[in-house]
Amino acid sequence: MESVEVIRFYGSRPHADAAMPQACASGGCGGPEPLLPAPPTFGEVSINGVEISPEAIAREIQHHPAPDAETAWTDAARALAVRELLLQEARRLGLEPDPETDEAGRIEPDDDALVRKLLEQQVHAEQPGQPECRRYYELNRERFRTPDLFEAAHILIEPEADDESAWLAARQRADSIAARVADDPAAFAAAARACSACPSAQQDGSLGQVRRGELVPAVQQALERLPEGTTGREPVRSRFGWHVLRLQRRIPGQILPFDAVAPRIADMLEARSWSVAAGRYVAGLAERADVAGIRIQEA
Repeated sequence: MESVEVIRFYGSRPHADAAMPQACASGGCGGPEPLLPAPPTFGEVSINGVEISPEAIAREIQHHPAPDAETAWTDAARALAVRELLLQEARRLGLEPDPETDEAGRIEPDDDALVRKLLEQQVHAEQPGQPECRRYYELNRERFRTPDLFEAAHILIEPEADDESAWLAARQRADSIAARVADDPAAFAAAARACSACPSAQQDGSLGQVRRGELVPAVQQALERLPEGTTGREPVRSRFGWHVLRLQRRIPGQILPFDAVAPRIADMLEARSWSVAAGRYVAGLAERADVAGIRIQEA
């Protein structure tokens, strides 16, 4: 497992400068950022006499969403305390950073590289054997089921304007089409080519084989209620318009054989073992350190 994942788990954030704020997400396209209340502070935090400043904790809080200010502050302070603990240990051992470069060409900060190197040297995961992987598979077979597929088609009737009368007129047209084509696939295909506002009209309205989550929720839910080989008599509204739906067939998911998922299970179990080992390693460092103002391990 890549140790950088556990570095992130313990609060280190390689290349954090790459995460750019999005103006629209904050309620406006550009312009000044809204004023936010000052982050809370709950006391001094230090590791072996090295203070973690309130300003650093305040900056870290954004990475720890929580239901209340105290929890967010505690999570942020703990993350920075663990990071400082690891950095001090790496320096005590005389390690030198060896920064890596990611696919985007960003160079890993020295402190992140130092923490990663320490964890790579000091933390080792147990390699799961086939019996352990097989046991996990047998206890969690449903996790390895392929998604159900729905071979579906639709006819999209768009309103001519965005007002209630236009939506009503579009609904009436969709009702008429649904009643006319009924469950006849040839009639549905012809109506799709003639009436649908969706590009799928060129394929007789076919959406292909879709999985849950690929369609808007209202359309997906209505589709799943249809028997195979039928057209829904009640059009479904979405922000795009009214949909006349047809379900050709439902293809149930299948549980993948053990051999197909064994490598994935092995990676997952190894990652879990690595995280547990890293937690124990950090706990051991914390026991030998002078930690003030924060509890490294949850009570």
